[in-house]
Amino acid sequence: MGKMMSKNPISATIPFDEDGTHHGFLKLPYSRDDSAWGSVMIPITVVANGQGPTALLTGGNHGDEYEGPIALQDLAASLRPDDIKGRVIILPMMNLPAFSKGLRCSPIDGNNMNRSFPGRPDGTVTQKICHYIATELVPMADIVLDFHSGGRTLDFLPFAAAHVLDNKTQERDCMAAMQAFNAPYSVRMLEIDNVGMFDTEVEVQGKVFVTTELGGAGTSTARSVAIAKKGIRNLLIHAGILSGTMELSETIQLDMPDESCFVFAETAGLIEYLVDLGDVVSESQPIARVWPSDRTGQQPETLAAKREGILTARHVPGLIKMGDFVGLVAVQL
Repeated sequence: MGKMMSKNPISATIPFDEDGTHHGFLKLPYSRDDSAWGSVMIPITVVANGQGPTALLTGGNHGDEYEGPIALQDLAASLRPDDIKGRVIILPMMNLPAFSKGLRCSPIDGNNMNRSFPGRPDGTVTQKICHYIATELVPMADIVLDFHSGGRTLDFLPFAAAHVLDNKTQERDCMAAMQAFNAPYSVRMLEIDNVGMFDTEVEVQGKVFVTTELGGAGTSTARSVAIAKKGIRNLLIHAGILSGTMELSETIQLDMPDESCFVFAETAGLIEYLVDLGDVVSESQPIARVWPSDRTGQQPETLAAKREGILTARHVPGLIKMGDFVGLVAVQL
């Protein structure tokens, strides 16, 4: 006989199938030095009213990204059952251990949550959280929105994104949801490294999926949070869960067709950007220089765009290491 799959130890302190507003936790037992019978308590809110679609809204997949958690905390405190038809599951800080420390990856096991799906019920803390989300929450959902931004090391133009998928009907539905979110930029994204991503898990389960990159530099702004809040409302209206009229404004369409969009550093040092986010660049145009950080009198390494487009993302800290991401040049459609 094959080995029996372990049961996930996470339990929800609130119901998922009762009308009303329920605030509680996903409780994961976690024995550690400072609490032998301790638990990781991940905040969750469920707002439900009768029959209708289910939206799963998540933030804090990476713990140093803040627009999603802020907008979802606001939603959890303000959304009322009478406002909706269906169900909204709100998980503002899905990677609570990383969020609590302001880190991209979990301080408990070092895992990057967005490379750990579908997880495992008998794995590390991150793997257990991923497994619960993948096997309990995602199957309930019709549409999933996962907020991201650049964290402490990247900065982005504010965009919503949907992926190129093999299932073109599903891809069409995801792209329509992305357009409904109505960020200032909308990106058709071909994911280069999608193994273990929450995005991939949701898409494999056949759900409509939208993600974002709404800024970065380890903080949020009034503008980036406003984009997140408007996007949530638009998406819930688009899904048929929330009544009302979507607030729509111009969105610039971008494409990330292949690896030529990305520029990486091949030396370490002090980075000088020659263009800013949103600037149009041509193929072979220098976008940054890396100066030595340990001596004077040497010329910098010049880094050039591999294609024409718009600088859509950049490295944030002033020092850069060999192999670090430098810039993303997306193509305007």
